[in-house]
Amino acid sequence: MQTGEAALVVLAQGRPFPDWQWIQQNTDTMVERGIEHVTLTVLAVVIGFLVAFPLAVLASRRRRWQTPVLQVTGIIFTIPSLALFVALVPLTGLSTTTALIPLTLYTLLILVRNTIAGLDNVPTEVVEAARAMGYTDAALLRSVELPLALPVIIAGVRIATVTTIGLVTVTALIGQGGWGQIILRGFQRQNLTPAVVGFVLSVALALVLDLLLVALERRLSPWSREATR
Repeated sequence: MQTGEAALVVLAQGRPFPDWQWIQQNTDTMVERGIEHVTLTVLAVVIGFLVAFPLAVLASRRRRWQTPVLQVTGIIFTIPSLALFVALVPLTGLSTTTALIPLTLYTLLILVRNTIAGLDNVPTEVVEAARAMGYTDAALLRSVELPLALPVIIAGVRIATVTTIGLVTVTALIGQGGWGQIILRGFQRQNLTPAVVGFVLSVALALVLDLLLVALERRLSPWSREATR
């Protein structure tokens, strides 16, 4: 029997499912944990993007930086999340910072890679035409490259957001974790209801934020939607 299946059997042997009494008594807790889950996710992706974007622009402008930047962010991405959280506890304690640092680091590879891909896919003739018109590097990036690369960049933000929502649940092991704490409580008290509720809410949050980012992309780059018709 797999470990996950064994855990579900243990939970199923506890309180009845669905445990409506638990749901009624813990509605406020679910809302509080939901705010924590959204806050950790948004902060990690926003801070990650603020770090990843200049790195990606540098790597796109200076090709010799591309391989080192991708290698470093790739190595960070391969570090087991639980090990990274535990390693930070002696330095930052059981705090939001301890959860936020690894969550942010894990977004870097996705955001850097997609931003580089988006910038590199801007047609060369468009870039050369803009330079011939007197565009500086900053104006070229802001007015030409960034708008054209936006769909690929936002695609990276969508992947990073969904990935982070899943990782946030792991931070429940260090006292954070939003709905991850509800899932953990379900296992500790052999109650399947909190585990299922936490899982369903996390998936629902991933779907909602993904749809919001799709709407944002369509809002900011309506020409890309026209091109796909």
